[in-house]
Amino acid sequence: MNRDFLGRGVAFPFAFDPATGGLALSSAEANIRESMSIILGTRPGERQKMPEFGCRIHELLYTPNTSANASLVAYHVRASLERWEPRIDVLDVKAEATAQGRIAVDVRYRVRSSNQEQVMNLDVSTGG
Repeated sequence: MNRDFLGRGVAFPFAFDPATGGLALSSAEANIRESMSIILGTRPGERQKMPEFGCRIHELLYTPNTSANASLVAYHVRASLERWEPRIDVLDVKAEATAQGRIAVDVRYRVRSSNQEQVMNLDVSTGG
């Protein structure tokens, strides 16, 4: 099956391909996942030409580790992915405050063009 329709771009994190000496590239589901990481890792205002790009979870980094803040994280993750990653449908975002001072986030999404469901997990550090 040809998966070029899912996209191709420079790999994240930025690296060189040891075989060719050129830029390392990613494609298909890996490219979508890397794009999601970039969206969630970028603070709004960080990109000069796209000041609204990114995710507002960074505003919650030094807030109490509560279920209310976990809900805010889930809301911001969903909103940013729905806005900035058109190749997926966000099916569910669950966020839970952990005893280690983190918020564990699970994003369940479907790749639109292949109807394949996937899960992305991430941890957000909070103030404790």
